[in-house]
Amino acid sequence: MAGPGHAGVLDASWTAPTTNTDGSPLTDLASYRVYYAAAATDPCPGPAFLQVASPTPSPGPGTTVSLRLTGLTTGTLYYVSVTAVDATGNESACSVAASAVAQATFTVKPTASVSFGSVSVGSFADRTFTVQSTRPGTISGTVSAVAPFGIVSGSPFTLSGAGATQTVTVRFTPTTVATATANVTFTAAGDSVSRLVTGIGINLSDTTPPSVTITSPQGASGYSTSSSPITLAGTASDNVGVTQVTWSNSRGGSGTATGTTNWTASGIALQLGSNVLTVTARDAAGNIGTAAMTATLTIAFTFTDDPLVAQSTLVQVAHFVELRAAIDSLRTALQLMPFGWTDAALAPSTGLKVVHVTELRTALNEAYQAVGRTAPTYTDPAVTAGLTVIKAVHLNELRAAVRGLP
Repeated sequence: MAGPGHAGVLDASWTAPTTNTDGSPLTDLASYRVYYAAAATDPCPGPAFLQVASPTPSPGPGTTVSLRLTGLTTGTLYYVSVTAVDATGNESACSVAASAVAQATFTVKPTASVSFGSVSVGSFADRTFTVQSTRPGTISGTVSAVAPFGIVSGSPFTLSGAGATQTVTVRFTPTTVATATANVTFTAAGDSVSRLVTGIGINLSDTTPPSVTITSPQGASGYSTSSSPITLAGTASDNVGVTQVTWSNSRGGSGTATGTTNWTASGIALQLGSNVLTVTARDAAGNIGTAAMTATLTIAFTFTDDPLVAQSTLVQVAHFVELRAAIDSLRTALQLMPFGWTDAALAPSTGLKVVHVTELRTALNEAYQAVGRTAPTYTDPAVTAGLTVIKAVHLNELRAAVRGLP
């Protein structure tokens, strides 16, 4: 569709000549040439001019002649100069050039595109526009549109004087279940303005909901992944037609899928744990159909010496470093701050302490709290420095608790 268009005008006037260059009375004036240009400050002589017949061959003193230049570009500065031509074709020298900005003869409100919304087939909806004159004098014009849009009232119109207004009523009468788009065109005095209009024809007697299916990932109701965001894809159908497919996440977030019959929803961010993803298909009558799947976001962890064997596997600093990294990953996924560990940079030479075990339990318990889960139970729940021996079971319990969240 064509975008809004606008043609500008300029009103030029000058005093008619009364004598020839030799001082004799002018008795054979035939016409004037009005030269104009947007770029050159001296448009005369030039290729662009309008020929204007003289009302009389012998103008009297102080006679004023006027002309409206049309079809110019609104908002552009133009330079104008005038010459006189006698009956034998002799042309006078150019007048001193005058300049002005081309203006519209009228405006149309609203200035943006207009939506009629959803209208039942066989019914109609009206919207109004206001045409306003911006210049003195009287202008007349018409308004046109193509089906299924039509002009109900206000065309043709006549505006007398700057500021005069006319209300124009446009009607949308859909005959099919479809989206319609067209231009409403306002034309007057060489000036033209277009406004884009849209409307959706619907069938209110349609009570059949669309059908929607999720085919990817895996085409199953349950899905587990360690990656986020993910992409869903599927199909949708309806007895009349699907107009939109949207998605929402029970853990937060929603959006509109690309396509309808075959749709794709990308960039779906998952939260750690279960996320119920619901896809909704809509038709023009407002009927909806849904499909849902559960996507579980997990974090995969690999540990050295897994599992640790009591009285066989030597407890090492590396086992604590791995658990710290895993717990911090969980805390980050749950939007918790990384934990402030004692001896932040554990090294093989660092002596392992009971506080290191206590901190692992505390940091992991906070992650369980964040998702509303009961904290794990631990062997030797009250570990004491100088008394409790760090055992394989302490680390195996923490590893299991990490894997158990979610």
